[in-house]
Amino acid sequence: MGSSGDVNWKLEDHPKLPKGKTIGLIVLDGWGESEPDQYNCIHKAPTPAMDSLKNGRPDTWRLIKAHGTAVGLPSEDDMGNSEVGHNALGAGRIYAQGAKLVDLALESGKIYEDEGFKYISESFEKGTVHLIGLLSDGGVHSRLDQVQLLLKGFAERGAKRIRVHILTDGRDVLDGSSVGFVETLESELAELRSKGVDAQVASGGGRMYVTMDRYENDWTVVKRGWDAQVLGEAPHKFKNALEAVKKLRAEPKANDQYLPPFVIVDDSGKAVGPIVDGDAVVTFNFRADRMVMLAKALENEDFDKFDRVRFPKIRYAGMLQYDGELKLPSHYLVSPPLIDRTSGEYLAHNGVRTFACSETVKFGHVTFFWNGNRSGYFNEKLEKYVEIPSDSGISFNEQPKMKALEIAEKARDAILSGNFDQVRVNLPNGDMVGHTGDLDATVVACEAADVAVRMILDAIEKVGGIYVVTADHGNAEDMVKRDKAGKPALDKEGKLQILTSHTLKPVPIAIGGPGLSAGVRFRLDLDTPGLANVAATVMNLHGFVAPGDYEPSLIEVVDK
Repeated sequence: MGSSGDVNWKLEDHPKLPKGKTIGLIVLDGWGESEPDQYNCIHKAPTPAMDSLKNGRPDTWRLIKAHGTAVGLPSEDDMGNSEVGHNALGAGRIYAQGAKLVDLALESGKIYEDEGFKYISESFEKGTVHLIGLLSDGGVHSRLDQVQLLLKGFAERGAKRIRVHILTDGRDVLDGSSVGFVETLESELAELRSKGVDAQVASGGGRMYVTMDRYENDWTVVKRGWDAQVLGEAPHKFKNALEAVKKLRAEPKANDQYLPPFVIVDDSGKAVGPIVDGDAVVTFNFRADRMVMLAKALENEDFDKFDRVRFPKIRYAGMLQYDGELKLPSHYLVSPPLIDRTSGEYLAHNGVRTFACSETVKFGHVTFFWNGNRSGYFNEKLEKYVEIPSDSGISFNEQPKMKALEIAEKARDAILSGNFDQVRVNLPNGDMVGHTGDLDATVVACEAADVAVRMILDAIEKVGGIYVVTADHGNAEDMVKRDKAGKPALDKEGKLQILTSHTLKPVPIAIGGPGLSAGVRFRLDLDTPGLANVAATVMNLHGFVAPGDYEPSLIEVVDK
């Protein structure tokens, strides 16, 4: 599976660091750094191995960024995730993700050449194509100009009937701006109608009240959207979207975020655009968190969160894939970035023997995503990838230790065998159990991960090797929603609001082991390094200088 092209794969020897040291590379999934309190499950768990890497070791332990622009996402409000995190860790450079990726795909026309568009376009001849998403130019979840380009592109490529289901913003943009956005959209749709395309708004509602819930906080929000979008049913009916938004905004205390659901009806009072068998649906938000729940409702046969009444046979694609672990949705318009010349490929070309292992839920992250969204080996003779089956049929908080011990045992055996120069693992516990919102189970999960870390560190000690321990994003270190003052947030009933998502926290990186050369320490001259700086660091520890366009190494060698 090598990359093509005229690439000089030969890495220069590092002037001060030797080759031949076995490196144990551990990624703790969902393991950020936060204030120690009762909602920090890492703090609450006994973690002697990880504590030993941090305490009193300022030269070989530090924090790095794992969210926002550091991993190619548009803003500092964007949480990292396992896919973009492992892309950055393996690639050594920052690649456009999210909105930037969509812009590039639209600009080049590639969006219309990929499988996602081909899949939905099969409904263009006889069905309706529905677009659902946030109508806004805020650029946090979606952008109006991208929707305009999609509408035009779909019409030019054969879409005969288009319906748009709008969600008004007022959160990332000024309250009241919905009126202007609807006017812009209606103008666009009128132009399409003048060209013979049956195009109109079909339904709408405010983002915080209709459709765009997240982290399974309140499924009734998604149901309100489903009723309007799929069933064509809502408490408010209007002849056009502009009338709808203006009249609903005129109600006392109304605002864009919380507009009630509405449907657009024809002269006979019939909804103009319910989603039915044979239709195509595109959710055009590029940010994932507030689309995942709708994606589950649109795609999952065994969905049980509310009564869907109808489950239409549709062709559904997201703007992007919203959850790489769940493979949700299974079709998407914009593919992950094409990443070339990853650290794994360079090291394979330079004779470095690699072993990679995790359990099923994160196996793809230490292989496929690490290697630039590519399947398979770079060099079968030098690499071995081992997948341990994850528990199935149960929630991860029921078995919070997961397969941490088995992963550590495989890593230990690979290190002690002498057959590998790099042994790379992902320990999923903090993330997968953290997502369940079960604090007690997450504490157990963090302890299990720490025990696994100790086993791998002990093996590295025995062979005189080097360890690199880091994480891909935060999760288990802060498991409560917080108000603007940073205090735990309560819901309307006064109950604590548990946080099941990733966080914006930095993650640790630690280096050490008997094979680490004297004088190696973390540099102090890098302002805000992130996950992408790890690849050059690991290359250095293997005894090589990283390619010139890689993000700089985190380490330097000082004469003692």
